[in-house]
Amino acid sequence: MTGPLAIRLAMSETAFFDVLREGLWDAVVISTPILAVALAAGLVVGLFQALTSIQEMTMTFVPKVAAILAVFWVSMSFMSSTLVSFFHTSIIPMIAGY
Repeated sequence: MTGPLAIRLAMSETAFFDVLREGLWDAVVISTPILAVALAAGLVVGLFQALTSIQEMTMTFVPKVAAILAVFWVSMSFMSSTLVSFFHTSIIPMIAGY
């Protein structure tokens, strides 16, 4: 494609990498609460299993899933607002061309 339309549709390399960097950072910020709770729940359950010598597999799985679901439910508003903000500040202006 050539002409003014191609120039308008072309995205510079720096703009692409800037949007990519911002998107990856938002992904890290969004996933941090869930990953932190999964790590903490795993450490607590592992410590409990080590202290009591109980080696039940469901004991590690169920508390982690319950903690992850609870944090996911509580932080859904934060996650949604972060994604909406990313789209409003980066993606939509890039698509609209301003």
